[in-house]
Amino acid sequence: MIERLTQRMEFFSNVLQLRAHRQQVIASNIANADTPGYAARDFDFKAAIQDAVRNPAEWRAGAMPLLAGSDARHLRTVTSAGGVAERTRVAYTVQTQPSLDGNSVDMDQQRANFIDNAIQYESTLRFINGHVRTMLSAIQGQ
Repeated sequence: MIERLTQRMEFFSNVLQLRAHRQQVIASNIANADTPGYAARDFDFKAAIQDAVRNPAEWRAGAMPLLAGSDARHLRTVTSAGGVAERTRVAYTVQTQPSLDGNSVDMDQQRANFIDNAIQYESTLRFINGHVRTMLSAIQGQ
């Protein structure tokens, strides 16, 4: 019983990490909207979460990998997305409207992606909150 609860919380933890990483990728696209030659990037969320479900031990083991340093004197820090960046396949998006400077960022599409991802992130948090409240209720016998 406890194992099922742990697996469920682990799954939602992975979903939140992936959503946070996708938000960073989309924010990077928006920030580089005026950069000549910049190619917008994104990753397949569905494929990434399926990988997390198929390989939970790998996701647990690499939860907080250290960044590689080119010199021993460099500070060793963990990645901000919890190592998710190393496990997702970020690819260039298909350009919908060519621009003269070679930039492939479609601001309307990026804004829509940003909002959709933020809503999905918040709904996952609300689901986790409800799940935790239900568990607390059961534990307290209410």
